[in-house]
Amino acid sequence: MATPLVVSEVFKSFTMHLRDGIKLPVVNDVSFSVASGECVVLGGPSGIGKSSILKMLYGNYAVDSGQILVDHKDRLIDIARADPRTVLDVRRHTMGYVSQFLRTVPRVAAVDVVAEPLVARGVAAAEARGKAAELLSKLNLPQELWSLPPATFSGGEQQRVNIARGFITSHRILLLDEPTASLDAVNRQVVVEMIAGKKREGVALLGIFHDEEVREAVADRILDVTQFSPRKAVAA
Repeated sequence: MATPLVVSEVFKSFTMHLRDGIKLPVVNDVSFSVASGECVVLGGPSGIGKSSILKMLYGNYAVDSGQILVDHKDRLIDIARADPRTVLDVRRHTMGYVSQFLRTVPRVAAVDVVAEPLVARGVAAAEARGKAAELLSKLNLPQELWSLPPATFSGGEQQRVNIARGFITSHRILLLDEPTASLDAVNRQVVVEMIAGKKREGVALLGIFHDEEVREAVADRILDVTQFSPRKAVAA
């Protein structure tokens, strides 16, 4: 499928249980698609709902209504209605995610943290660790850190582990939530090149980049999330 991700008429609100169940609208009527080999960037000010959109696509947030269609193993899966087991299978094989924060099991070596997504897909541990080492080297993480748990690393070092873990697989769709936020200029450029590589492989990428230089380097188009803001609807 040339367009592996289609989002149609998605609405999302949060229920404030500590405030008498008041519903706080987040986004209204979100509709867009991402094609294979394309990088779409979510634009707009902080708090407008960009990260919420990524979390809905990944199945972390439920939606009020609408469809999130993913081409998974030659079948269209609606993430908005899929059961948890199906969502986990989509994450394992079709849709990857690089968040702003690294969440790992304590005391696991960085190289094993990066290799784990490949091991989960049936790749031999030695092969997965070799691929992890290549990515950590590309991202300029010192080799003496590879055998240490990332919890002991600086923020920028943890984020490089996070990026390597997200990029190690061949997922058809990749969600990127501020992947370069904690990086220096040299490693930001490395990530830009890695994104370009994924595009050449035909991966559909959807991301948030507050760094204007990075955004301009990777974006094929920018989707203004302001158009989906319920505050915009009220103002109109």
